[in-house]
Amino acid sequence: MIEKRDFYINGQWVAPATANDLPVIDPSTEEPCAVISLGGDTDTDAAVAAAKAAFATWAFSTKEERLALIRRILELYNSRADDLAEAMSLEMGAPIDMARTQQVGAGSYHIDNFIKALESFEFTRPLGPHAPEDRILYEPVGVTALITPWNWPMNQITLKVVAALAAGCTMVLKPSEIAPLSAMIFSEIMHEAGTPAGVYNMVNGDGPGVGTRLSGHPDIDMVSFTGSTRAGIAISKNAAETLKRVHLELGGKGANIIFADADEKAVKRGVLHMMNNTGQSCNAPSRMLVAREIYDQAIEIARETAEKVAVGPASEPGRHIGPVVSQAQYDKIQTLIQKGIDEGARLVTGGLGRPENLNRGYFVRPTVFADVSNDMTIAQEEIFGPVLSMIPFESEEEAVRIANDTLYGLTNYIQTTDPERAKRVARQMRSGMVEMNGKPRAPGAPFGGYKQSGNGREGGAWGIEDFLEVKAVSGWTD
Repeated sequence: MIEKRDFYINGQWVAPATANDLPVIDPSTEEPCAVISLGGDTDTDAAVAAAKAAFATWAFSTKEERLALIRRILELYNSRADDLAEAMSLEMGAPIDMARTQQVGAGSYHIDNFIKALESFEFTRPLGPHAPEDRILYEPVGVTALITPWNWPMNQITLKVVAALAAGCTMVLKPSEIAPLSAMIFSEIMHEAGTPAGVYNMVNGDGPGVGTRLSGHPDIDMVSFTGSTRAGIAISKNAAETLKRVHLELGGKGANIIFADADEKAVKRGVLHMMNNTGQSCNAPSRMLVAREIYDQAIEIARETAEKVAVGPASEPGRHIGPVVSQAQYDKIQTLIQKGIDEGARLVTGGLGRPENLNRGYFVRPTVFADVSNDMTIAQEEIFGPVLSMIPFESEEEAVRIANDTLYGLTNYIQTTDPERAKRVARQMRSGMVEMNGKPRAPGAPFGGYKQSGNGREGGAWGIEDFLEVKAVSGWTD
């Protein structure tokens, strides 16, 4: 049993003020694999106080000092890649090969992109040629609370921690209590890299405890949260009392519009994208909108593709998908699959229960529904599991209407060989991101959404700017 009860506060590992053990469950076995402690107000206040004290110095660090620290973090992160992969595979069920490549790789990718963005970032800029003695200063927002989820641990931790560092902010990280082990390793990396005491702090805890204390704390200047829309609303309400800035990266219900002229691999690509990380991605293309003339063919391709998706324990090598993260998540997905059946969607493959070869662990059958209407529960609620809903459309206009008919607006997808249609439809998507024809967004592209998918942007220069205030100064002479 792994024991990781301590928190990282003011440059040291410290015991919780009050013991409050929580088991970490291996989702492949349903057995405890580690124990952590949940923090309380005393632990949270100590971390915030350390960050506040450190801000007076770190806010005025030079860009070169920040770059040097982040480069050390990247070097150490890469050296701990195997440890991070094993931790994420154990805590949240990512198959070990996928954990090594995608889960760990996401973190190094973002750190490297922040280095590039910071190298060219100008914190002092002229207002314009009409105002030679005016300057616009970009200054750190202050002490930040960073609250991260369990589904892509290093992806979200690096997007927040490294951007805050680059901006000159100090921080308190509260990782998910469901998947905290990789965050403990990341904290070791931050310590070994020589992060000044108090600049980075980490306290484990749950949302009602540490999360609530952070989001309402008078000495926190900004909250950056990734998680459910429900939790994001609660954080926003709690933060409103102190008028702090709130950055939210929330849920999604992405539409993948497949036109009749899409390339032959479009449907298969969409299914595999949906099933990746066992469907536990906010930007998953969970609604497949298919042109009526190729709809029947697309259903058959989707069925064949989903039935070839292997499911197995996270510890085993291979290109399978693992379990979902918890009993609660498993139960939610089962309820929504049943809801799809009850509301009249056609179950093409998958369905209720575990795959035949697995009788323990939070394993879900890769599931495809056809003949879904967009008013069905499975088309509107974020399932966060390997469940795809297929919806036919008759025209481009109808496809756009269906795609936008959702509370969310994170990522939409377009598959067509007509470049003019692709651009036309992309402009009409009410989402923060659009990916076309299987081409991923480039390094440094901003990540974030519209509507109930949240606000703000993460990654690259946009990610740094989210942790900055803008100050206008007149009478500036060089």
